[in-house]
Amino acid sequence: MAGEFTAQMSVSRGRWRLYVVLLNTTERWPEFGFGRALPVPTFTERTDALSVLGFEPLPGAEWTWTEDSETPDDPASPVCLIAAIRVRSWTGVDA
Repeated sequence: MAGEFTAQMSVSRGRWRLYVVLLNTTERWPEFGFGRALPVPTFTERTDALSVLGFEPLPGAEWTWTEDSETPDDPASPVCLIAAIRVRSWTGVDA
C-alpha cells in the first residue's frame, strides 16, 4: 500500500482512536486505539501510533482540528473534535 493518505483522530465510545482513511477500497482502515479520553494524545503519541500502523506524517505536514457536532443541524449538540494530517506509507528509510 504505497501513496499518500489522510490520517484522522477522533473520540469513539469515549476513547481516542487514530485511523488512516483508505478510499476506493474494501480494505479495513488501519486503526490504533489510545484507550482513553483524557488527556488528548500528544503529538509524539500520535506519531508513534502512525508508525505502528506503518505510516508517517508527510514532511512539513501539520495536524489540523475540525469541530463537528454529534447531531447535524442542532446547535445544542455536543461537539466532536476531529484531527487530521496527511501521511505516507512508512518506508523505514530517512529520505
